[in-house]
Amino acid sequence: MNAFNDIIRINSEKRFGKPCVRDTRITVYDVLGWLSAGMTYDDIIADFPELTQQDILACLAFAAQREPAICLK
Repeated sequence: MNAFNDIIRINSEKRFGKPCVRDTRITVYDVLGWLSAGMTYDDIIADFPELTQQDILACLAFAAQREPAICLK
């Protein structure tokens, strides 16, 4: 079982089926975008108190699993 299964949910009726954090409308891609823009976990949680550090880590784990493995030859 993946560490994010209880946190990341896909509902075809919410945000066009994009993976979201629990029952919020915050997508994995929203969180990744904020992190790539330089926001810290604390910044994100301050702006979106419904999120936890565990939620952010679940977004990262979800994205990491979706990224295909790179084989070095």
